[in-house]
Amino acid sequence: MSAAAGQVEADPVPGVRNFRDAGGVGALRRGVLYRSGALHELSPAGARSLERLGVRTVVDLRSVPEMADRPDVRDGLGAGHVRAPVFAERRWPSDQLELYPFMAEHAGRSVVAVVRCLLAPGPPVLVHCASGKDRTGVVVAVLQTLLGASEAEVTADFLRSNAGLGLTADSASSTAAGHGGLPVSATLIRRAMLWIRSIHGSVPAYLLRHGAEQSELTALRASVA
Repeated sequence: MSAAAGQVEADPVPGVRNFRDAGGVGALRRGVLYRSGALHELSPAGARSLERLGVRTVVDLRSVPEMADRPDVRDGLGAGHVRAPVFAERRWPSDQLELYPFMAEHAGRSVVAVVRCLLAPGPPVLVHCASGKDRTGVVVAVLQTLLGASEAEVTADFLRSNAGLGLTADSASSTAAGHGGLPVSATLIRRAMLWIRSIHGSVPAYLLRHGAEQSELTALRASVA
């Protein structure tokens, strides 16, 4: 932690792909919400890194079969573990342009789960899916937007997953790894956020529709900004 800057610098976490701080975007301060790929290969050194960052809760967005096939490694990690699957089963559109609005349609309760973890037991929280770019990308974008981030800020942070996973335009020529091997683009996250605004009018209305209380949204803004 840099005392002068008042920020937590996220060291690389051994065994975890695409790990980074989701803060510093909009009013979301750094050291509050981290994002990554799955923790099924988390090493003891990686667990120590998360402990140093003070992570109190890990929120897993993967489907139930994914969690069973590649369970998060939790040995040496004192954080709580919350299952908040965007999709209960491993079924979703194969086309990325269809996938993102579909994720927006189904991710509301997952976002609310992260909000509640940020409130109690409190930050820092780590949220992840398989590669940390699609489901995690939508959930984090919704939270950043809720906390005042502009579309440009949200998009720029979303696109960092390409570098985090080493994905380039050439990756799109191979779909052997499914969505995990495909780079993301600005169009994708814009489609997800457009679906939310078109159907619900606003991000707060979207979250209220999926079970959040207005008091929780108000408390979140006060606690993580």
